[in-house]
Amino acid sequence: MARSKEPLPEGTDAILDTDAGLTQEEAATPKRRTTKTGAKLSEAKSAVKTRARAALKSIGDEVGKEAADLKKQASGKARDLASQGKDKAVSTLDGATSLIDDAAGTIDARLGEQYGAYARKASEAVASIASTLRTKEVEDLLEDARAFVKKSPAVAIGAAIAVGFVVSRLVKAGADEDGKA
Repeated sequence: MARSKEPLPEGTDAILDTDAGLTQEEAATPKRRTTKTGAKLSEAKSAVKTRARAALKSIGDEVGKEAADLKKQASGKARDLASQGKDKAVSTLDGATSLIDDAAGTIDARLGEQYGAYARKASEAVASIASTLRTKEVEDLLEDARAFVKKSPAVAIGAAIAVGFVVSRLVKAGADEDGKA
């Protein structure tokens, strides 16, 4: 194919001679040309697949590492918050123990020593719970709770309902006081 000396249309860099580099026999048999092109295409596909798999594996590994880091951070934060909650509960239980002990003397005077003894036993029970909370780590407390729920699921459900009822009454009472103030 002879090339003309005319300038190329705008946007065209060069005219390609599609038969360049082929013998007359190769140009006459398109099947051989297709086989060579097909083999190159297959190699290219294989190379792209390999690179894509490697890239996806790399991305997956990176996402996995980030997820593990986030999980570690969230776990640490939850542990810190649970520890703070445990400390507040211990403080509250210590306060309740003091209140019950103080009330026991008044109960002795007004209702009799027998009822005062009940109050003291209740105070001892609350103090025992506070002591248990104070000495155990959060993980130990969670494990104890899991074991209790597995051992007595009905009692655990009943306790959860009772606690929910008490909390809802406290919240409602607090909301009523806010409305009156």
